Amino acid sequence: MNFPILSLVTFLPLAGAVLFIFIHRSKENLLRYLALAVTILTFIISLFLYFNFNSQTPDPQFVEESIWLGYGIDYHIGIDGISLFLVLLTTFLGPIVILSSWTYIQKRVKEYLIIMLMLETGILGVFVALNLFLFYVFWEAMLIPMYFLIGVWGGPRKIYATIKFVLFTMLGSLLMLVAIFILYSTYYKATGSYSFNLFDYYNLILNPNTQVWLFLAFGLAFAIKVPMFPFHTWLPDAHVEAPTAGSVILAAVLLKMGTYGFLRFALPLFPDAVMKFLPYLAVLSLIGIIYGGLMALIQKDVKSLVAYSSVSHMGLIMLAVFALNIEATEGAIYQMLNHGLSTGALFLAVGVLYERSHTRLIRDYGGVSKQMPVFSAFFLVCMLSSVGLPGLNGFIGEVLCIFGIFKANKLFAILGVTTVILAAGYLLWMFQRVMQGPITNDKVRTFKDINKREIAYLVPIVIMMFWMGIYPKPFLRKMDSSVTHLLNRVNKKEMYSSQIPKKQNLPITIDDLKAQEKNKEKEETIDE
Repeated sequence: MNFPILSLVTFLPLAGAVLFIFIHRSKENLLRYLALAVTILTFIISLFLYFNFNSQTPDPQFVEESIWLGYGIDYHIGIDGISLFLVLLTTFLGPIVILSSWTYIQKRVKEYLIIMLMLETGILGVFVALNLFLFYVFWEAMLIPMYFLIGVWGGPRKIYATIKFVLFTMLGSLLMLVAIFILYSTYYKATGSYSFNLFDYYNLILNPNTQVWLFLAFGLAFAIKVPMFPFHTWLPDAHVEAPTAGSVILAAVLLKMGTYGFLRFALPLFPDAVMKFLPYLAVLSLIGIIYGGLMALIQKDVKSLVAYSSVSHMGLIMLAVFALNIEATEGAIYQMLNHGLSTGALFLAVGVLYERSHTRLIRDYGGVSKQMPVFSAFFLVCMLSSVGLPGLNGFIGEVLCIFGIFKANKLFAILGVTTVILAAGYLLWMFQRVMQGPITNDKVRTFKDINKREIAYLVPIVIMMFWMGIYPKPFLRKMDSSVTHLLNRVNKKEMYSSQIPKKQNLPITIDDLKAQEKNKEKEETIDE
C-alpha cells in the first residue's frame, strides 16, 4: 500500500484539535459534535487495519518510513500483532470518552476537547513508532495533555495528583532517554552508521553488564507506567482526581504503554538482563497482585477501589509477560485489552453515579438498583467482566495468563490466582453495598436511570465483553505470528550472546556473528 493509512489514523485526532482552534469557544455543542465525529471517523478508518492485517507474518505492516531530521532520526511507523489491538482499543474508546463527558465538562469545553484529541494522537504514536527517537517524542508528548486534563478538570487535590504523576513519569522517561542515546552510540561503534531504528537494535548483541544498566533504565520507565509495585503510588491519586474520561483513558490505554514497552523493547533488546532479573520482577508482580487486591478491599471511595483493582490486575499481566511462553504472552496481551474494557467501563459507571450524586463514597449509596434498574444491569455485567466470569472477556485472558504462568512456575501460578479471588471479594462487596439492599440515602431516591447517551457509550463496551469472552479466536489469531517471533527473538538473542567468546569485543551484530561462524566453518573445511 502506498496510502499512509497509519499516519491518517494517528494524526487525524490532532488535525481535529488544530481545527478547533479556529472555532469560537461559545459554540460548545458544535465543538462536541465535531469531536465526536473526528473520533468516530478515526475508529472507522482504524478498522481497515484489522481487516487488512496479514496474520501469517510477524513483520510490521502498514509501514511508513521517511527521513525526518537525519542522523538516524526518521519517521518510521508500523504495527504488528502485538500493537494492532492496542491501536484499535485506543480508537474504540475515543468516541466513548467524548460521549461520557458530554454534560460532565461545563467549563473550558473547547480546551478540554482539544486536549482529548491531542491525547489520542500521543497514545497512538507510542503504539506505532518503530524509531526509538520518535517513540520517545510520542511518549513525552502524551504527558502534556494528561497533565492539563487532571490539573484543570480534576478534583479538589488535582494539583497534588498532577505533580505526582508528572514527577514519577518524568523520572523514568529521562533515564530511558539516556539509555536510548547509549544504544545509539553503541550501534554506531558496532556498525559505523547512525540509527534509532528498533530493528537495527534487535540485531545488536550487547555486553551482559551493559544490558543490565540499559534494562534498568528502560524497565523503570515502563514499570512506573504499568504501574508495578512499588512504583504504583501515583496511580490512585491520579485516578481519583481525574475527570471520568481521564480515568478511563488512564486505566484503559495509558497503563498499557508500560506493558507494551516491556514486550516491544525491554525483552527483545536486553534478554540476558531480563533472565537475570526475572525472579525479582515476578515477585514484584505477585506483590502488586496481592497488595492491590487487599488495598481495594478496604477502600471507602468507589473510584479509589477501582484504581487499586488496576494495580492488582496489571500485576497478573506483568507476571504473564515474564513467563516467556506463548500462552502467557498472548494471555497478557489479551488481558491488556480486557482490562481496558472492564476497568474503563467501571470508571464510566462510577462517573454516571457521580454526575447524579457528586460523591464517590460507598456509604452514600445503597439500593441504587431500585432507582436505576437499567444502569444496574450494565454495572453488573462490567463488574462480572472484571471478576472474570466465564462467558465474558476477563475469563479468557485470565485463563491464558494463569495457564502460561503455570507452565513457567507452578508456585507463581498458584499465588497469581489470588487476583481472581480478591477481585471477586472487593467487586462483589462493592456492588452489594452500592446497588443492592435498602435505600439508605434519600438523595438516591431522586436518581434517574441512564439516558440514551449513556446507554450509547455503554452498549458497545458490553458487546465487546461478550464477543471477546465467547469467541476470542479473531483476536488471538492475529497475534500468533508476532508473539511467536518475539519469543524466538528473545531466546535466539540470548543464545547468541551466550555463544560469544569472553574475549570477543562487544558490541557486535548478529549478522557479524553469523559471518564469523561461516568463515570459521570455511577455515575448518580447508584444514580438513
